[in-house]
Amino acid sequence: MDIRLDGRAALITGGSEGLGKGMALRFAESGADIAILARRPDALNAAKAEIEAVSKGKVITLPCDLLDGAATKAAFAEANAALGKIDILVNNAGTSRAKAFDTVTDEEWEEDLELKLMAAIRLCRAALPGMKERKWGRIINVLNIGAKAPRAGSAPTAVSRAAGLALTKVLAGDGAPHNVLVNALMVGLIKSGQWETAYANSGSNDSYEVFTQNMADGRNIPLGRIGETDEFANIACFLASDQAGYITGTSINVDGGACPVV
Repeated sequence: MDIRLDGRAALITGGSEGLGKGMALRFAESGADIAILARRPDALNAAKAEIEAVSKGKVITLPCDLLDGAATKAAFAEANAALGKIDILVNNAGTSRAKAFDTVTDEEWEEDLELKLMAAIRLCRAALPGMKERKWGRIINVLNIGAKAPRAGSAPTAVSRAAGLALTKVLAGDGAPHNVLVNALMVGLIKSGQWETAYANSGSNDSYEVFTQNMADGRNIPLGRIGETDEFANIACFLASDQAGYITGTSINVDGGACPVV
């Protein structure tokens, strides 16, 4: 299947590294104009160079802290003006903060919910009017399998991600009459920037491949390995395309079979 996004414009948060950059690269290869949003200008500039190398369309970067509601709204408005529209919104930004419940402070709860839930709400609210007017839109919420099957010690991230799953379903119902499709991708263990950082900080004498394989061996993944960024990005690209025109309100586990909940 040749998946094309020609004529579409995509905004991806957390787009400078890891899964976000992987999706931006895949979307650009498929013909979309791209706006990536992240906090660090240096990482954005490096990602822009990579994306432009495979793109024939526009690529813009937007330094923004999603904890700042006003800055988030302004960044969306800038992307919308620069690209002329936003057809595809990917809410990907977020960390994997996980601690024992009784050690999580009010401030940590508030920051996690602000980053992973409220930022997505603000961007969806900004994107929906144009999508509804054009009778075409795609929203992809990148969550975590912990939203479906939370473990002990997974607060606050499992809770904020579960709220994102509910948001996905609500928006899918609201968007359906206007051909605005909203889905969630549930991340398992996939190679990305955070695992490269973990490897660098581990002091391991093993190669990165051995390091990640050891992680997979310890996580009871039926496929027996960590996923590749490209495998994740390919699914996101499909959901963003016309070929996925009858899929909305669902969540897809991208986890090698690890999640006990379908």
